[in-house]
Amino acid sequence: MELNYSRPAIRWTEGLPVGNGRLGGIVYGGIEQEKIALNEDTLWSGYPRDWNNPLALQALGEVRQAVLEERYEDAERLSKAGMMGPYTQAFMPLGHWHMRFYHGHFAEGYRRSLKLDEACATVQYEIGGVRYTRELFASYPDQALVCRLAASKPGHLEVKSWLDSPLRSTTAWRDGAEAGAEKGKEAAAYFALRGDCPSEVSPNYVHDPEPVKYEAEADSRTIAFEGRLACRTDAGATVKIDHTGIHITDATEVVFYFAAGTSFAGFDAMPDVAAYPPGELAERRLQQAMSWSYAELKRRHEEDYKPLYERVRFTLGSSVPDEARSLSTDERLRRYGAQDAELVALFLQYGRYLLLASSREGTQPAHLQGIWNEHIRPIWSCNYTLNINLQMNYWLAETANLSECHEPLLQFVQDLSVTGEETARVHYGCRGWTAHHNSDLWRQSAPPGNYGDGNPLWANWPMGGIWLSAHLWEHFLFTGDMAFLQHQAYPVLIHAARFVLDWVQLDEQGEYLTIPSTSPEHRFRLPDGRTPALTVSSTMDISLIRELLSRCIEAARLLERDEPLLPELQRVLDRLPATRIGSRGQIQEWHYDFADEDEQHRHVSQLYDLFPGAAWGETRQPLLYEAARRTLELRGDGGTGWSIGWKIALWARLRDGNRAFDILRRLLVQVEDDGVMDFERGGLYANLFDAHPPFQIDGNFGAAAGIIEMLLQSHEDRIDLLPALPDAWPEGEIVGLKARGGFTVDMAWAGGRLTRALIHASSDQPLRVAYRHPFALLCAEMGQELGLEQPLMGTAVLEHSILARKGLTYVVQL
Repeated sequence: MELNYSRPAIRWTEGLPVGNGRLGGIVYGGIEQEKIALNEDTLWSGYPRDWNNPLALQALGEVRQAVLEERYEDAERLSKAGMMGPYTQAFMPLGHWHMRFYHGHFAEGYRRSLKLDEACATVQYEIGGVRYTRELFASYPDQALVCRLAASKPGHLEVKSWLDSPLRSTTAWRDGAEAGAEKGKEAAAYFALRGDCPSEVSPNYVHDPEPVKYEAEADSRTIAFEGRLACRTDAGATVKIDHTGIHITDATEVVFYFAAGTSFAGFDAMPDVAAYPPGELAERRLQQAMSWSYAELKRRHEEDYKPLYERVRFTLGSSVPDEARSLSTDERLRRYGAQDAELVALFLQYGRYLLLASSREGTQPAHLQGIWNEHIRPIWSCNYTLNINLQMNYWLAETANLSECHEPLLQFVQDLSVTGEETARVHYGCRGWTAHHNSDLWRQSAPPGNYGDGNPLWANWPMGGIWLSAHLWEHFLFTGDMAFLQHQAYPVLIHAARFVLDWVQLDEQGEYLTIPSTSPEHRFRLPDGRTPALTVSSTMDISLIRELLSRCIEAARLLERDEPLLPELQRVLDRLPATRIGSRGQIQEWHYDFADEDEQHRHVSQLYDLFPGAAWGETRQPLLYEAARRTLELRGDGGTGWSIGWKIALWARLRDGNRAFDILRRLLVQVEDDGVMDFERGGLYANLFDAHPPFQIDGNFGAAAGIIEMLLQSHEDRIDLLPALPDAWPEGEIVGLKARGGFTVDMAWAGGRLTRALIHASSDQPLRVAYRHPFALLCAEMGQELGLEQPLMGTAVLEHSILARKGLTYVVQL
């Protein structure tokens, strides 16, 4: 389980990512000069401000009237003019950590790798008979990046190391004499990088003569930061620190430590250098890391990381050419792609690794590029995009047995429900809370678009909060945590429902509709060729609302709450329009059977109820289930990287493993990083980052989640074993997947058929197990068979149903 390469990285998308959820690094692995691109999760432009538009409420009535009168162009014009807020802020790069070596660049036996099971990037090469090695990891327990350099012969390490940043910044240093004298106690000598963030950064797609704006340094209200670099060496080395960096000669081993701090004081508070002094925070973390030896630091890192990573093991027994195992990862991807079963298994585990690296308890959630970014004006501001991308980042959190990594998103949703309450009131005159297309560190909740420069096609979509709320419910389904449901999930869900109750409009037929409505980023085509964006009740709007209201009613029942909103919730739920099948047998994307502007559009929002929702299945709405199949056939198998990931999961839910695998093959192809934005050329970069293009991490997470859906599903109140196993994977084993109900599932198969499965119960509750061939269900502890399988009506699936007991393991065997 490692990525490996035979040459240093040249581009950022060839570098190897490390992270602890708060600090991130991209390791290039240079020979003569190493470079690590640095990030910190709270380093964003801007600060909290009022982003709500007081003109929006008046404009809303005019927009609704224009939509109902089918004056679509007027509706868009009015929406642009009066209903948008500012663009979101952007995630910033902290800078670069450099190491200059003085042995030249002609090396032999070069190899760099990322060991997923250790979360450690390594570089090895030989020069003049001396073997040089580097190890770098991001410690979550000690909140630092740690890098060990070593030479195989004593005294052969000579290195200079320093920090710089593309942000407005300065450097400082403290040498050994100053460190020893400070406060009468031992303090680390260090090289420091200090700076502050811009007050405003325009998105990359905006033509702005001043795209990056700073406030006067003395009066800046933005986030300040400081990164500190320190080292320890063997006794024979000489260390000097000056304004150019840390200089080390005659060393055999060097350990570098990097720590950082920012003045971020919370999403709803101005940055505060007095309460959160970046230098003191960096110093504290530096001292914490340096209080341990390198061996102890690595042990603490692995003791934290390995129990999470090793929960899941995945092997595919399909034949792999001997040559493939000797190739570098990029060459293996180029030659074999998804035909290399080991590469598929690596890709799944890489998705889990990236989530562990970019989203840990107490950190910010993973954004469009996880925790990594090299640009001051990153693509799409490197923000939180709420019409699928942020949600997709967390599709694998529960099923891949990384529920703890879900916590940053769940907290983000809770924060957003606070800012979104004012947006609901100001923009729409509604109770509850709402969010739109984008958000950021400050939890912006208004429609983005610079008060009229944006496009209603994506900006004026108030369903972001409703979709995000689904993650709270999913977390409850997988964990069964009633305290979480009561204290964190339910208040957010019911508050989102209050917005829905005020937002929907009752039409003349007695149905509750959403007006205006868009289907994310996709226009419809009218018979006269016009392509508007705003209409009545997109299918996705109604799917999200139906799901939310149903879950609020169910949550109130489970919590035994006398919820005063229940009658109103039920009334609206009963009068939502039904999902409609169009003239081509497809799921209609809109309330009316409009034609598509782009028949192969990357979004397939009308299929939300198939995945990630759970309303359609073989036994749930079978007509819509088959219409969803027709919709996917019409949409085609191509798209951006993340779109391909979504389609893998959709075909898995349709139990077509071969079609899902064919789409996976489209993703596991190498794309050259030529800097060109493309909406049809999805694939992977050399370091296996998902190529939209450009890089978006959602494709890594979405496709990994899709692979899991091919192997295990639990959305239809039962555990489906190998529901979409492709012919290309006749043999394999996967251990540690999670199913709803808190069950942990291990499976092995051969000849395309299940040979054995173990299901571990974490609580007393009903257990339904389904498979397409006859099987026996036994209790491992009691060694007895539990009843006979029964055919599942209308399907080719057989199932067992029992009451599982906490702590027991149930065995499925053919």
